[in-house]
Amino acid sequence: MIGYVKGKILNVSPDSVLIETAGGIGFEIICSYSAFSLLSGKSEGALYTYLQVSENGTALYGFSSQEEKNMFLKLITVSGVGPKSGISVLSGLNAADLAAAIATSDVARLSQVKGLGKKTAERIILELREKVSAPSVSGSVKGAPVIAVSHGDEDAVVALMTLGFTRAESERAIAKARAQGADTIEEIIGTALKSM
Repeated sequence: MIGYVKGKILNVSPDSVLIETAGGIGFEIICSYSAFSLLSGKSEGALYTYLQVSENGTALYGFSSQEEKNMFLKLITVSGVGPKSGISVLSGLNAADLAAAIATSDVARLSQVKGLGKKTAERIILELREKVSAPSVSGSVKGAPVIAVSHGDEDAVVALMTLGFTRAESERAIAKARAQGADTIEEIIGTALKSM
């Protein structure tokens, strides 16, 4: 699988980017809006990628960060959400905002994404909330202190776990964000992500 592409940027559009690697091979990558923003105006760059192989052919999808790619991989596990829909969702909301919308069950915010109906938004929230709050997710690292997180911060924990962090990592980052004065769930998640 092709998980990362770095090289010379030959062409950038809001939907895709063409990157020539050191071997002289050009990869056409369907990208999220944040990936487009990251590479726009640059001569060289890199993207985390996901290679989809199906009966209709192959497609390479690109992301600005590993966290964004992790969110995409979670999105495409949802019934009725394919790679193209996943990219559309991540182009409408960045990974942190999407995680916050899922954690707070904000159907209205998700439904604002172009091409995403209310039923699909509800399904994304239902399936991903259940997945990230499953008991199989590690609670704490052996020997590490357990950090108490208030009930109100649980949504932020779920949001960070949706992005691929463990519960222990999420709880530590949220406690640190609170100590730095973050108050709303968006501020908490944003500050926590910066420290991770």
